[in-house]
Amino acid sequence: LNSFIINNKDTFFSNATRSRIVYHVLQRTKYENGISKVGICKLINNGAYEAAFPPHEERILRNYQNISNKNNRHLLYERWARWGMWYKHQPLDLIRRYFGEKIGLYFAWLGWYTGMLIPAAIVGLCVFFYGLFTMNGSQVSQEICAAAEVFMCPLCDKNCSLQRLNDSCIYAKVTYLFDNGGTVFFAIFMAIWATVFLEFWKRRRSILTYAWDLIEWEEEEETLRPQFEAKYYTVERVNPITGKPEPHQPFSDKITRLLISVSGIFFMISLVITAVFAVVVYRLVVMEQFASFKWSFIKQHWQFATSAAGVCINFVIIMMLNVAYEKIAYLLTNLEYPRTESEWENSFALKMFLFQFVNLNSSIFYIAFFLGRFVGHPGNYNKLFNRWRLEECHPSGCLIDLCLQMGVIMFLKQIWNNFMELGYPLIQNWWSRHKIKRGIQDASLPQWENDWNLQPMNIHGLMDEYLEMVLQFGFTTIFVAAFPLAPLLALLNNIIEIRLDAYKFVTQWRRPLPARATDIGIWYGILEGIGILAVITNAFVIAITSDYIPRLVYEYKYGPCADRFTYICLKGYVNNSLSFFDLSELGIGKSGYCRYRDYRGPPWSSKPYEFTLQYWHILAARLAFIIVFEHLVFGIKSFIAFLIPDVPQDLYDRIRREKYLVQEMMYEAELEHL
Repeated sequence: LNSFIINNKDTFFSNATRSRIVYHVLQRTKYENGISKVGICKLINNGAYEAAFPPHEERILRNYQNISNKNNRHLLYERWARWGMWYKHQPLDLIRRYFGEKIGLYFAWLGWYTGMLIPAAIVGLCVFFYGLFTMNGSQVSQEICAAAEVFMCPLCDKNCSLQRLNDSCIYAKVTYLFDNGGTVFFAIFMAIWATVFLEFWKRRRSILTYAWDLIEWEEEEETLRPQFEAKYYTVERVNPITGKPEPHQPFSDKITRLLISVSGIFFMISLVITAVFAVVVYRLVVMEQFASFKWSFIKQHWQFATSAAGVCINFVIIMMLNVAYEKIAYLLTNLEYPRTESEWENSFALKMFLFQFVNLNSSIFYIAFFLGRFVGHPGNYNKLFNRWRLEECHPSGCLIDLCLQMGVIMFLKQIWNNFMELGYPLIQNWWSRHKIKRGIQDASLPQWENDWNLQPMNIHGLMDEYLEMVLQFGFTTIFVAAFPLAPLLALLNNIIEIRLDAYKFVTQWRRPLPARATDIGIWYGILEGIGILAVITNAFVIAITSDYIPRLVYEYKYGPCADRFTYICLKGYVNNSLSFFDLSELGIGKSGYCRYRDYRGPPWSSKPYEFTLQYWHILAARLAFIIVFEHLVFGIKSFIAFLIPDVPQDLYDRIRREKYLVQEMMYEAELEHL
């Protein structure tokens, strides 16, 4: 006590710190003689207690007259959790004092991410409006809309008929909204944006950790998990940091458990791929049915109906598999017996991210890079199991399917997450209050019993909150070249998400145990990995999925204006991008020629249906674009990361100044002692 200046013992520790001290004692107190008879967690698992949680401060009163009488919980509700505060900064210091540093860092990161989405959403909206305003002037769209005498080959074997090219006029215009000259610029911008976001977050984090006295905290205070101590208490090793003996996990046991865990991860990922394959088979099967549907609208737009039905079924499968993923990830993580709480959280978070990332994005990767790539050509189509013909892209391209898949999944998942985060707890809390005997008012109950009627925080802590936002970050960056409105949707969702989470923490959930943390944990490394993957996938989307490269090659090599370097045009591009097929070879009793999207020789050429020289030129241009794009963007990202220091210079000088003063004080004290 002599080392501290204590004016008031009742207020020296904050409420959050007192809760952590109490929990630390309860977690390590023996309740019976025995090695494993330790801690409140064990008693809860045995059923001796139903729950253990720190109580909230007093009830939220809505008619306070004097602001000095308001408790921290009411201040958080008034200044943070109310929906009318959506445009104001979050009271991070108050959040930290009430909920602890770990939750405070989460909301600091969420607020920083939301603020950084504003420029990304503005640029994405500008790219979208550029496509909207220039849509009617697009040469490609005009040629498709005017091609009334061009017939496309049947897209399925039995019920599909010849289709006029101008029937896809609307789809061509919609595709141009997401596939125009601004696409490449926006993809480069978002790759740089992701780097700037992460680099400036490191600076923001360093300021917060200094202000909250978290510098080098983790190495000093992190302790072993009770489960780890109980499992390996017979094997001890001297800790090289503390110099004291502690339980140790043998290397062979660790490797064995890790291999089992990795095998479980690969099994679940293979299950996801199997589910995606099942949806692909479904699309192939119902394709013929939609093409012969009785409703004229469905029959006319059967490809859109097939894609929409496939997206909805895929979303249902995603949500069903997510339930199983959480339980399996929990079992695999406990099987590994992580040494510390942070190791457990990092291991569990990595598994959940891998599961859900593959679950959400596998179907999108299929549409972006595999749909329509291996179908063959009329008269020699490739078939799945020698029965079902592989699905082709729409005459206007595959990008419309990719946009539909991303938009529907992103929109439905955000609605579902918001309902589960707020709607479900509201219903549960209403039902809990309804079960209380009549005549007993909440005001007459003790605070702990009022809190007992609230919903407990997820046992995984903030993992679900981080996971939702990190997956959204992936949607916002990985395929942004195909969906420039993704940052805007993410921004609108996050504005709601901050206040929704605040309202949930303050009013609908029991108060979580305050915890300390120095950063957002493994999530930062995952965000960096997503940023790298985003550069690669956007390069492939622009080069392979969109028609940007074929149009570019046509402009400079095969177009009518290729010789005039002062003027570039796409006149005749649509006719150039379609190959001919002799209908008499189909045996359907029709003569003439139909067209299909490919670069193959016509039936009257010396090498009918073989790839033309233009195909190989386009392929070479695509590969060159991928290499140039990746190297250029990665170079810019690395240069920006080098320019932006992790710690602001003034803060760095302040930290060094404090260390210098401490050394001087110790030196003076030692001299005085001598």
